[in-house]
Order: sequence, then structure tokens, then C-alpha cells
Amino acid sequence: MTVPRALPAPLAAEAEPALRVAPLELFLDLVFVFTITQLTGSLVHHLTPGGLAQVVVMLAVIWWMYDAFIWLTNAMPPTSHGRRGLLLLAMAGFLVISLAVPHAFEGSGVAFGWAYLLVVAVHTGMFAASGVALGPVLRMGGLNLVNTGLVVSGGYLTGTAQLGLWAAAFALQFAIPRLVDLPSFQLRADHFVERHGLVVIIAFGESVIAIGVGAGTADLGAALVAVAVLSLAVCVGLWWAYFGHDDDSRAEHHMAALPSDRRNLLAVSVYNLGHYGLLLGVLLFATGVKSAVAHPGAPITPAQAGALAGGVALFLAVNTAIRRSFALTPNLPRLLAAGLLVAAVPLGTGVSALAEVAAVAAVLGGAFGYEAARLRGRSVLGGRLAP
Repeated sequence: MTVPRALPAPLAAEAEPALRVAPLELFLDLVFVFTITQLTGSLVHHLTPGGLAQVVVMLAVIWWMYDAFIWLTNAMPPTSHGRRGLLLLAMAGFLVISLAVPHAFEGSGVAFGWAYLLVVAVHTGMFAASGVALGPVLRMGGLNLVNTGLVVSGGYLTGTAQLGLWAAAFALQFAIPRLVDLPSFQLRADHFVERHGLVVIIAFGESVIAIGVGAGTADLGAALVAVAVLSLAVCVGLWWAYFGHDDDSRAEHHMAALPSDRRNLLAVSVYNLGHYGLLLGVLLFATGVKSAVAHPGAPITPAQAGALAGGVALFLAVNTAIRRSFALTPNLPRLLAAGLLVAAVPLGTGVSALAEVAAVAAVLGGAFGYEAARLRGRSVLGGRLAP
């Protein structure tokens, strides 16, 4: 994890115009949505504890470096042909990683690992030329190379040994930000918050794709249409959880007002670790939705039902923790909704997939409807008390 060179916050705000996301960064997201699709497909076909563990680890190591490129473009916007060419080279590396995902634990781990090394090399090299102090860059690059060594070595193994090395790489990611003198760097909040919001939207797109893939060529009967529309309503609920009440803008203003050391530490906890949890929740939901749309009127397996409701519950729980980090309220309705979603699983296994999706949509609707009413009440009360 890396960040740009330190500048006093007031001077940075006065001297620098707003930094917005470049079109090339959105182009890079096309590969990331393919990554999410591949991980979802892998979990659909291996919806077991072992398959889940593999997807959890693969998502972690991929997201670590993908998020690292968000930090890179925050410090070094792709404004020249040379920078754009290097980002496209990294894009090719991410593509190979994504192609390797379905069989990463069955022989494709070698390609996964060497493509990962290419991505790390491009990232470190670009940061070294960005004007950031060389010491922290070399420390970051060295730690990422240790991480990559675990991934490459694991790619030549199989089964538990491979999973163990890749899990060790995942664990190392928690330590790296604390070993690179992170608080001494400056971060641009406007670009950073916007960039992560766009990644979350990309992930929501995978849920919509899952609806279409699950439907396949089946006849558009009433049950199929109902479960598809209700699944879309759940996607809208997840979107509202993240963007409702202008939470992204409020998060940007919160981060921009912090001193650089606190801003960077918050960025790691919320946008690297926290958004990993959000992405995993969306991935689980998309996995369950594929099965629900494929068999709307029939019960689904406990694993499928658990992925569907559990993914939404995980998203809400992590989203609540993120909102608390930014002092955003209310949060209790979301935590209660996450708990209630567990009760929707028996509907999927004992009644039908449609019943479970309807229950999940109803829980989200109730939680956010209550939130809206509560916020309106605060607004009215505030208006009455105003002089």
C-alpha cells in the first residue's frame, strides 16, 4: 500500500485543483469486473467451505494490488502516454490473473503468480518515478515482492499447501501498511473516494450480470420475472446503503478535513480492508442470485441460500462499520437488518428462492424506509428549533 508525498494540508488544498478519475482508470475497471465475474463463477461451481476459502484468498490478493493502483493514480495521474502505456501493461497482467482464477488451484496458479509479479513490478516502478520519496517506495516494493513470492511459490503447489501460502500472503497485507511509514504521506481525498465508489458500482454490475446469467434462456414466466426484479431491488438496496444520503460526498469531506496521518490510516482501514469486505459481500450475493434466478419457484440448497442472504448481511455489517468511521448515522437499522437476513435463509431452503429474495428485499426496504423517516423527523425537528 502506498501513498503520495506529504504536503501540508492547507497548502495542498490551496495549490492543487480537484483531482478526478481519469477515463483510463475506468477502462482498467473493465478487467476488474471480469475478475469479479470469474470469482463468482468459481464460487458457484465450488460452493463448499474449501471453495469459499479459495475465493476469499484470491479476492484478497487481487484486491490488494488493484487497490494499490488506486493509490498510485492518486499520486501519479495517467496524464502522459508513458504512464498510460504502463497502466495498460498492468491491465494485461490483471487480465491474465483473472483468466487463471477458475483453475488457479488446479494448475493455473503458475500463470496467476507470474502475472501478479508483473503487476507488482509495474506498480513499484511507476511509484519510483512519481516523485515520492524513494525510501518508502523501496520499502513498499520490497514488502510487496515478499508477498508476491508467496503467491508465485504457491502457484507451483496444489491443495492445502497452495492455499496456505496464499493465505500467508493475505495475512502479510495487514502488516505492510504499518511497515512503510504510512502516516508521513499525503492523500488526495477527492479522487480516492470517487475512485472507490466507482469500483463498488462495478461490483454491483456483477450482481446484475448474475441475474441475466442465472436466467439463461429460460421462459420469462411470472416467477422468473418476479425473482429477477426483486434481485434488482436488492442491488438497489446495496447501492442505497453505500451512496444514499450522499454518504460518499460526506466521506470525502470527512477525509479531506483530517490531518494526513489520520487520513491515510483511515484510508487503509476503510478503503482497503473495509471495501474488501464489501466486495466479498457482493460476490456472495451474486453467487446466490445465479441459483435463485435459475430456479425461482423451487427451494435452493443451504449453501446457495446462505450465500444470497449472507452476502447482503455481510455488506450491511461492513457498511455500518464504515459509516461509523465517518460519524454517519443512523446505523442501528442496518445492523438489525443484517441480523434479520439470517432468518431469510430457511425461506430459500424450505419454500423457494423467490420467497427468500422477496424477504431480503423487504428487509432492506424496511430498514431504509425507517432510516428515511427518522432523518425526515430530525430535519423537521431541527427546523422547528431553529431561531
